Amino acid sequence: MFTKVARPALKAGQAVASARLPVNAASYATLREIEGRLKSIRNIEKITKTMKIVASTKLTRAQKAMTESRSYGQASNEVFEKAETKPLETEGKKTLIIVCSSDKGLCGGIHSGMSRWVRRQLQDKPNVDLAIVGEKCKSQLSRSNARQIVLSFAGIGKDIPTFADASAIADQISLLPGDYASVQILYNKFLNAQTYEPTVVDAYSEEAIAASANFAAYEIDDSVLPNLREYSLTNSLFWALAEGHACEQSARRNAMENASKNAGEMITKFQILFNRTRQAVITNELVEIITGATASEES
Repeated sequence: MFTKVARPALKAGQAVASARLPVNAASYATLREIEGRLKSIRNIEKITKTMKIVASTKLTRAQKAMTESRSYGQASNEVFEKAETKPLETEGKKTLIIVCSSDKGLCGGIHSGMSRWVRRQLQDKPNVDLAIVGEKCKSQLSRSNARQIVLSFAGIGKDIPTFADASAIADQISLLPGDYASVQILYNKFLNAQTYEPTVVDAYSEEAIAASANFAAYEIDDSVLPNLREYSLTNSLFWALAEGHACEQSARRNAMENASKNAGEMITKFQILFNRTRQAVITNELVEIITGATASEES
């Protein structure tokens, strides 16, 4: 008699347990997924905060080196301004654009901005060759303008650029077989810790320097012109590399700060989701216990 009465209640309890098992299994799986996601985001936040601290430390040194390098480039510019030197417009001769980027990423759109500027220039003036410092802009421009790239440099910018780095680049550029009407150096100009912009500075050819309106006032022999041209190119490159390095460190610090902020917001959201899911699992378990206890009492 007892078994016949208890059998329906037992079957009902088994049916309830079997019906709720997939829900609990899914809830536990969801909890493990959320917990794993939280752990990953916390690890990312630690990395981005560390990179921000490193970039902030490097930025102080980069700004000091940038300030010192400006005296080199400004000295050459002052000479050419007083001599009223202007780029020569010669038909049939190309223009060389030296793009000063770096090999490292995780610094926002600092390299993409220069690549976009170069692409716009090449649309208006296709008769242009490119010499690229750094792998970032090289990889971006190789997709669309690989034929214009005549020279590239890697390994520059691992640390603060030096005058020796600029001199080595200027030597290689001077050995290019092309006779260029004008040479332009593209770099990121440091405006403040939050702002930078692609800027071009001219590096004049020997013909342009010799054709300057007030060049005779300096009483320079023609035999010295190649040395003057290469030295002024080195000065401008050193200035451009130092400014670009400071912009890169500033952009990386800002990018890592934004990434850390976004990671913190995601951690908050996933923590709330984890707590709600965990509470739902506990509630389901309590419902099962109460249901089982009620079924036992009724039997």
